[in-house]
Amino acid sequence: MENPIYWSADVSENFSGLSVGMGVVSNVHVEKENEQILRLKKAVYDEVRARYKIEALKDDQTVRAYRDFYWKLGIDPTKTRPSGEALLRRVLHGNELPTISTVVDAYNLASMKTIIPISGFDNEKLKPPFNIRFAETVETFTGIGMSKPMSLTDRILVLADKKQVLCIYPYRDSDRTKITMETKNVLVVGYGAPGIAEQRLKEAVETTVLYIKTVCDGQVEMVKVFSCTPK
Repeated sequence: MENPIYWSADVSENFSGLSVGMGVVSNVHVEKENEQILRLKKAVYDEVRARYKIEALKDDQTVRAYRDFYWKLGIDPTKTRPSGEALLRRVLHGNELPTISTVVDAYNLASMKTIIPISGFDNEKLKPPFNIRFAETVETFTGIGMSKPMSLTDRILVLADKKQVLCIYPYRDSDRTKITMETKNVLVVGYGAPGIAEQRLKEAVETTVLYIKTVCDGQVEMVKVFSCTPK
């Protein structure tokens, strides 16, 4: 992955300095649940409940950065919350995260802990290089949990590969490339926003691949941050 990601000219112009973190974990063993993920959930729940107070969350620097970014993208962050914040709020309210699979639960825990939106994709279903761009009006997208495709507009920021839109940046992943019980190789993506430092993104992706390796075995192949620079 020497140069796996490109930025469209209009994204470079509007969001100079935007960064994305990527990590690859190969040869994972995906399960519905195991002892390792149960222990990890308890440890991370205890950690975030001790660190954060829900009434002060809106003033957190990372929460604020993603909320401001959402407004710029035309998304109301009080209705569609950034995923890291949404997961954290759920646990601070005394609830637990849904059980999906060991890989998905691991990257959700990392997203909650770091408040960075994180995706996991089945790497075998992807066709790099990747592109961060605004959608084309002819494109449609079926996200995880959606019963039918939605039509995209040229105001919607997306992460795409050579064949398809992978994610509405940075909050809804494609159903076609999601992690399943048959997944063997995982691409982790940590989505940046203006004001989020590259080191913060790198640490979030490092946390994610460590969690995945802890609960699913596998080998960490790469962790790297890619940044958008003015053309």
